[in-house]
Amino acid sequence: MQTDESVAGKPILSKYFKTNILSKMEKKITILIIILLIASVLGSCKPSFGDQSGGIITVDVTKSYPKKELILQDFMDVEYITLETTDDFLCQGEVQAIGKEFIIVRNRINDGDIFIFDRKGKGLRKINRKGQSGEEYSNISGITLDEDNGEMFVIESSTNRIMVYDLNGRFKRSLLYKEGSNYREVFNFDMERLICRENSFSFEMGTVEMSPFVIISKQDGSIVNDIQIPFEQKKSATSLIINGQSVTVMPANPSSISSINILTVRHFPIIPSHDGWILTEPSSDTLFRFLPDYSMIPFMIRTPSVQSMNPEVFLFPRILSDRYYLMETVKKELPDRPKTDLMYDRQEKTIYEYRLYNGDYSNKKTVDMIQKNINDGIVFWQKIESHELVESYEKGELKGKLKEIAAELDAEDNPVIMLVNNKK
Repeated sequence: MQTDESVAGKPILSKYFKTNILSKMEKKITILIIILLIASVLGSCKPSFGDQSGGIITVDVTKSYPKKELILQDFMDVEYITLETTDDFLCQGEVQAIGKEFIIVRNRINDGDIFIFDRKGKGLRKINRKGQSGEEYSNISGITLDEDNGEMFVIESSTNRIMVYDLNGRFKRSLLYKEGSNYREVFNFDMERLICRENSFSFEMGTVEMSPFVIISKQDGSIVNDIQIPFEQKKSATSLIINGQSVTVMPANPSSISSINILTVRHFPIIPSHDGWILTEPSSDTLFRFLPDYSMIPFMIRTPSVQSMNPEVFLFPRILSDRYYLMETVKKELPDRPKTDLMYDRQEKTIYEYRLYNGDYSNKKTVDMIQKNINDGIVFWQKIESHELVESYEKGELKGKLKEIAAELDAEDNPVIMLVNNKK
């Protein structure tokens, strides 16, 4: 079975939407606009959300937009980190977490190794707690770093638990999921809690369902708050392929199944963004900004309604910078699942179809945006394999700092990590 990611949801209204929906939403939006106006007068450096006037963005997912090319360095700060390569620190560079002091990396293969580097790329320690005991993990689905508490949370989806260790690899406790839950996206919410996207599998309906977003305790994994996005009917970006054919329900005779593939689009249902989180539920026409006080504010609306489309076209955000919001539309049409890269310019209040290039290449190298967002301090990251950099250097395709780094690399070295953030 091949599973990239699971999506969908349940049509249940959250507490926020159950009572006084209009008055509360109007109050939240009014308060937000007032805060933004005050911040503007005081010269605050913290950016607003939505468009520059504080309104909600509307994106027509069926419309053709003018094309525009962007150079990453023109609107973002780019930092390259060379991960130290030694016999003890030889890794595949799959970044799991980046903090102010540490970078946590693992391998794609399930060998259990966790590498901790400092923010300049120097190897500090390698940890491996793979095993079958109650203090060990059998696999790693992801790692969330909590620098303030000196802890890391190792997500182990196969056993429905999160293993908690200090940054020296000493076991501290384990967090059990509630029955039937499976967390794939886990972020720091605050000192005491995590925000997660909860997954569950339902082959009876022929799709992979996405349950609510939840906030859980860092101490025992108990659910502190449900964050359920309202919608009319479940829609899923997932396609269930049985015996080479796309289906909507499981066959009545399971013995007739020779192969099952679950195909979906890699997207970011939780995006950390300026002391809040952008939440995306594929079945809803509205993207929301979730705030630390548990309130939700509409952030972006897609049109036409996903409920009215067959095949559906989904809207997924990718990068939310101070100037541009980068996103993509995906049409649920096999075999190609056509995609379109869209960008909302917050200054011009205009939507474009875009291509994004790395300005440290002379040959229009596109920027890979398949990696998930790490935290609010890092808008985006990309891994660049050393052998690719060495080859580009030898061809004279590199410029600036990246050229200097590549000149010192060996093709067998650890990957170089590119960190991207808003310009200071």
